Amino acid sequence: MFTSCGVVKRGAIPWEDATVVEGSTAIVPINMSRSERALRSKLDDAHSDWKGTRYLLGGTSSRGIDCSAFMQVVYKDYFGVTLPRTTREQMQLGNSVRKRNIKIGDLVFFKTGRDTYHVGVMINGVQFLHAGVSNGVTISTLQNQYWANTYLTTRRIL
Repeated sequence: MFTSCGVVKRGAIPWEDATVVEGSTAIVPINMSRSERALRSKLDDAHSDWKGTRYLLGGTSSRGIDCSAFMQVVYKDYFGVTLPRTTREQMQLGNSVRKRNIKIGDLVFFKTGRDTYHVGVMINGVQFLHAGVSNGVTISTLQNQYWANTYLTTRRIL
């Protein structure tokens, strides 16, 4: 039974009323604190280093990686924090965060199927970095109907 990454298409539920286009360049808020800028800089480095790496269920390297392994790499290599391997285990860490209080560095989780979950890391209030099935390592927005519909929870570890 797979309990980590996976994607199953569903209907649409609107997220918020901002205008971010899926696949667009990441938004950088002007009023970020010094610590937020430092987090964002490391996440930008992670995106630059891994962008386009293909998605591979069970993959853990630059030849192919799944979402939970990508979060392990990002947190370990860029923040020095060790995460467990699966999305279910990662979902148990840190503190729960309300959707309206999401910050840079928070992990966002999605229920993408009956027994499948997906995880990404927030790079601002609406966009997240993740290893997605369709485009590999990429930036997506919570406003996208698919992600809005499958959103499950947010956890703060940093």
